[in-house]
Amino acid sequence: MKQAKIYMYNTFAGILTEDENGYKFEYDADYLTSEKVEPISLTLPLTDKPYISNVLHPFFDGLIPEGWLLDIAEKNWKISNRDRMSLLLACCKDCIGAVSVQPF
Repeated sequence: MKQAKIYMYNTFAGILTEDENGYKFEYDADYLTSEKVEPISLTLPLTDKPYISNVLHPFFDGLIPEGWLLDIAEKNWKISNRDRMSLLLACCKDCIGAVSVQPF
């Protein structure tokens, strides 16, 4: 099982988990009740219910680099292009935009 902490503007927003059943993203209860709460994506609106999918949610998959930058990540960290969660954990600690991904 692989897990990542998801941050929105450096505020802990939730946990992304990959296991043998697929992927699950769940907002943190404290994040949901904070004053300046906003969804990490329009495709992942605020809810206390988990988002479950057989594939990595498109929002998170879109954070993974493409092209030559992906080639560099695959070669340097020896991560398969098919291992999307490992690529997300390795490459998305400091993304462009409000969301960042940290290993759990």
